[in-house]
Amino acid sequence: MAGSVRLIPSGFEFVDDVWGGIYRGGSYMLIGARKSGRTLMGLQFALEAAKQKEVCLYFTNMRPKDLMIQAASLNFDIQSYMNHNLIIVVRVAPPNDAYAVPNPDNYLIDYLRDIITVVEQYNPSRIIFDELTPYIGFRNIELLKDTFLNTLETIEERDVTSFFVVGEPATEKAQQIINAISQYVTGVFQLRKSQSKINNRFHGGNIIITPNVGHTEGQFNFKYRIEPFKGVTTAPDVDDVPSKYADIKNSLAAQQKTAPHYVYTQSKQDKNEREVFNNVYNYNDFLLILNNQIALYKSTGQTFNLVSVKLNAMAQTQGLISLNQLQNSVQLSTERKDKICIKDNVLMLLIVRSNPNSVVHFLSRLKSNLPSDDIDYVETVWENISILNIEVNQDIENAEELTEESLNKAHQDPGSYLPVNKFI
Repeated sequence: MAGSVRLIPSGFEFVDDVWGGIYRGGSYMLIGARKSGRTLMGLQFALEAAKQKEVCLYFTNMRPKDLMIQAASLNFDIQSYMNHNLIIVVRVAPPNDAYAVPNPDNYLIDYLRDIITVVEQYNPSRIIFDELTPYIGFRNIELLKDTFLNTLETIEERDVTSFFVVGEPATEKAQQIINAISQYVTGVFQLRKSQSKINNRFHGGNIIITPNVGHTEGQFNFKYRIEPFKGVTTAPDVDDVPSKYADIKNSLAAQQKTAPHYVYTQSKQDKNEREVFNNVYNYNDFLLILNNQIALYKSTGQTFNLVSVKLNAMAQTQGLISLNQLQNSVQLSTERKDKICIKDNVLMLLIVRSNPNSVVHFLSRLKSNLPSDDIDYVETVWENISILNIEVNQDIENAEELTEESLNKAHQDPGSYLPVNKFI
């Protein structure tokens, strides 16, 4: 671990009571059956990160809307934290093609390695992977152990606290896989769901928390239940709570009560890093959205503009502004309804429900949202940005036609992109 080892709030009162919290930079695994409360626990872990003003990466194979509904059951407005980039949701596609190739293990390795890539990109304090089960079905258990251990160690070196959710093993092979990787984490939480409801009302069961490293207080077994707006809750017997952690428990509670809501500093750099909407899409999703807008235009007449933004390569090599910085500035200059995609070093912006002044207004905001307010800097960067503006019309058939025109002109006919000075 890169930083000093210390205990931090986990998001689970029963864990903080008996262990004093979890280790910063530690790794924890949650094992549970479907509908046992495992996703709620992942969300509780994420909510605690947000309360502490920590950036949390949330890897999930759930639909975003389903995740938001689950969060709402905790009275947790996850979208607001996403808008502030405190929680970054990364949707992971299922490895459906893995078992159609001769060696699926090599295919699955890439999924685990991609965790490292995304962590390096966003530099979070915590990560959650809900759930990991589809991506660890290796045939070669030793290869899985090596790959998982390498992933863990790389994450831990960055002082990132990780929380991996896996399904309850239903076969002997699945149990072997869980045994193989659970030995490497700092601690294991196991949910054992009860078949009957508690008080004929709440779902619940038993949760066992077991340390592998540290947490010398040892293993604890609690009865838990899932409560509306609270999630997974339980209260251990008073005699089970080590008295030496009373002060730590009170300290953690005090941190939660006194921690301020996230407040932006006046630094423009911080504003660019944090105060952005979650409206960036991969290319395939962007095409789907764009095709929907084309269909909507043809049925209702609702207009839109596709504005493709190109940054002069010289501006990047000279360190004036990077493509990522430009993306942040564009995000700051858009509305929630607008959509962004980057492909082949071209940033494409879909301005929904546009009007004749939409592009000019966007560019005015963009100029004021560049990384620095220095007049000379702004003018220099402004000279290195050009755009291609396409307004929807009846001749446009599909999204691919639109985006290919933008991308082809960017690389084969750069003169078709006009300097932004021509617009404002």
